[in-house]
Amino acid sequence: MQVNLEKRVTKIEANPLLIKNNSAATKLRVAAYCRVSTDEEEQLNSYESQIAYYTEAIAKNPSWTFAGVYADEGITGTVTSKRKDFLRLMRDCEKGKIDMILTKSISRFARNTVDSLSWVRKLRAMNIGVYFEEQAIDSLKAENEMLIGLFSVIAQAESENISANVKWGIHQSMKNGKFCSNFSCFGYMRGANGVPEIIPEQAEVVRIIFDRFLDGNSLEQIQRYLQDNGFVTYKGGKAWNKKVIDTILKNEKYAGDLLLQKTYCSDPISKKTKVNRGELPKYLVSNNHPAIIDRDKFNRVQMEIARRGSKHKKSSLAKTEQGKYSGKFALSELLVCGECGSNYKRNGKTKKNGEHQYYWRCINRSENGSKSCSSIGIEETKLHSAICRALNKMFENKEETVNLLRSNLKYAITGSDDSCDAYSLENQILKLEEESEHLMELMGSTSGDTDRFLNEIKNNFEQVKILREKLQVAKISAESNETNDSEFERLEKMFTNTDVSFNEYDDVIVRRLIECIRVLKENKIIVVLKGGFQAEENII
Repeated sequence: MQVNLEKRVTKIEANPLLIKNNSAATKLRVAAYCRVSTDEEEQLNSYESQIAYYTEAIAKNPSWTFAGVYADEGITGTVTSKRKDFLRLMRDCEKGKIDMILTKSISRFARNTVDSLSWVRKLRAMNIGVYFEEQAIDSLKAENEMLIGLFSVIAQAESENISANVKWGIHQSMKNGKFCSNFSCFGYMRGANGVPEIIPEQAEVVRIIFDRFLDGNSLEQIQRYLQDNGFVTYKGGKAWNKKVIDTILKNEKYAGDLLLQKTYCSDPISKKTKVNRGELPKYLVSNNHPAIIDRDKFNRVQMEIARRGSKHKKSSLAKTEQGKYSGKFALSELLVCGECGSNYKRNGKTKKNGEHQYYWRCINRSENGSKSCSSIGIEETKLHSAICRALNKMFENKEETVNLLRSNLKYAITGSDDSCDAYSLENQILKLEEESEHLMELMGSTSGDTDRFLNEIKNNFEQVKILREKLQVAKISAESNETNDSEFERLEKMFTNTDVSFNEYDDVIVRRLIECIRVLKENKIIVVLKGGFQAEENII
């Protein structure tokens, strides 16, 4: 039996504590947000005025209760992550501490269209409105979203226009060499008139870094030397970073020059900084400020960096074609097999009495056996003795040797014979490009495996890239009117010193003097000085 029940409706009253209205009993918690985009005095006055204005305006309204003023000083409006007080305001909104936000205009709230609409929608979802006084817009009203979007686009376009004007002004300053660069780098400080001044203690460390690099030290060895001898970093720490040392070696400021626009801002909205790899012009201001390192030494360091970076692999077991510079032993770079042309490598063994004994062996023979190379291995102490005897033999007539160095070392050591250097590099580039074209023709005419051709073309491309960098350094050096003789002068002083002898092996002297050492299977070595002078010596 079905019973008909009477339908009833019961009203459940709303929680009065959650109702937002303009009654005196429930006041709106109102916060204000203001922002200025520069640190100029006029803007900062406006900043202070905005804070005072909103504090007073909220206090005067009987329906509002003061929830605070949030303000960002000298901050861009296009990147939200840089506006700390804006983010604090949003966090307080999420915590339910604020019912409404007052701000002067949409451009003060955000100059990024996406950010502006995104934050307005997030606040609306929390039933929090933003009132833009200049446009008289309440974000809680859905019909106002289109207006907010329109004014946000206008604000963003205005920001982009300002950015373009500022960039133009900066570029004009760069062209005229009047752009004020930030000189917060190791060794310098900004002087009273904005002119960079040298910090003597730090400048000495810079000179040590450059000298030790030219003496053959690797970045790791320089790092260890600085730390072991208690030299402090830019921030006063004792732990040096290899990347910092590398940056110092490549920084043109130490030669008294200033290269402008090494980096650039990709766009005014994201403000992401990118390295300028040719997308925009660069401006080199020569003799801009006092130099710590003379220019010819700086250029030699750049050439040495390029030389070390262009090294090919020594071992056939290496996974990549790129070789690695060894700063530990000078002979790793200089000792060459006279039979197959491979480099020699240092190997060690421990005798029964615990004594360590070291040998130098051809890498090709060590890895591939005597069928690949019939070279000999050399005990290290005998090799060092033979090198010292060869050097003493060559410097028996110091005057003749010094004259030879004077005529040849300009190109061989300092690279000051830049026309020859540039000509040689251009020829190498031309040959590699011709070889690549030939490989491309062969690859197009075969239906077989093309990977081998592609790998060779890729290797040629990498070599050309490195050679072009070295060519640029040579051309810049060639354009200079200064003679690059300081390295020769340093060596000449060492040679003409009557106390100089080669009774003990020294890695630094070997690196400075010797171009290469060829090992012959007849138990002989040929020591070739930089400049071409050579001597043959028996290994005994």
